[in-house]
Amino acid sequence: MNTPGAGTIDRPVTRDPKKQDPTMNPSFTGTPAPANSGALESRQNRNLEMQLMPEDLARAHMHERLQEAESERRAHRLAAARRMQRRAERASLRARRALAIAVMQ
Repeated sequence: MNTPGAGTIDRPVTRDPKKQDPTMNPSFTGTPAPANSGALESRQNRNLEMQLMPEDLARAHMHERLQEAESERRAHRLAAARRMQRRAERASLRARRALAIAVMQ
């Protein structure tokens, strides 16, 4: 019954990094970084880009929604301005008629 992380009689498990067997843990060997560290860096960048994709998508979606809302507000303002213009034209016509009637009498 060998459980993962359990030591053997020859190599007992220890939590002290100074006492760990260097062949079992490559991070404690004195070997320099691999020559393809650029590949590792690009992989990390790609992972970071993958993590940031939902943020970019959400930002683009919110930008689009804000533009739609602004366009809708402009349309409402234009419709309100046209209604006010028609109302003002009708009021102007009523005033002209009232003036014409007053002058005729």
